[in-house]
Amino acid sequence: CSGRPSKMKPQTRLSAASGTPQSLKLTYPETLDRIKEEFQFLQTQYHSLKLECEKLATEKTEIQRHYVMYYEMSYGLNIEMHKQVSQL
Repeated sequence: CSGRPSKMKPQTRLSAASGTPQSLKLTYPETLDRIKEEFQFLQTQYHSLKLECEKLATEKTEIQRHYVMYYEMSYGLNIEMHKQVSQL
């Protein structure tokens, strides 16, 4: 929601990129562990972004509520000023 990149990065990618081609051959349990870690990271990131979106939606609603309130006050004052000017 915010459009800015997340600061969280999966650490599993760093170790795989720095290894030799021999070390990239992972066993099934190792591959599953990496997938689980990546999935956990994505879940955490999703949860964080979801909370941020909910917070922004709440702020948006509050700002809209204030806007309507100020608009109504301004409209009321404008009508009151016109009444007073027409009475002069």
